[in-house]
Amino acid sequence: MDTLAARFKLIILPLLSISLFLLPFLQATDFNYCDKKGNYVVKVKGVDISPNPVIRGKPATFAISASTGKAITGGKAVIDVSYFGIHIHQETHDLCEETSCPVAVGNFVLSHNQVLPGFTPPGSYTLKMTISGEGIQVLTCISFNFKIGFGASGSSISDS
Repeated sequence: MDTLAARFKLIILPLLSISLFLLPFLQATDFNYCDKKGNYVVKVKGVDISPNPVIRGKPATFAISASTGKAITGGKAVIDVSYFGIHIHQETHDLCEETSCPVAVGNFVLSHNQVLPGFTPPGSYTLKMTISGEGIQVLTCISFNFKIGFGASGSSISDS
């Protein structure tokens, strides 16, 4: 019995330690639909932010995996950013610059790259993205939180 316990400690505990170390890198970012009862054409499956937390002055990628039941020939992605609940920034992008157009029925990824200025304050931010098709129809609208870490190391602030 003692050798079984020793083997357990030698094999399982290091694996557990490694998995706990990797856990922060494997977490998906939670998101919410703007209208929880909305029947959006584009269904979001997940949001990945890299690096997470975002590092000031370094490139960051916001990748939204989604699917659509209707082909999309073009449109706009409007990004609104809030800092501790206060609206601070808005930008509009051609949808075809964020993903390949036309978007066929099925799965696709919308990817937005951004370099935040070095003076961007660290803290908690909320990003709201509204995607509309040609004809101003809202295809989807989601929001999610992200953090900007202190300094160039990317260490995050404590969770609220």
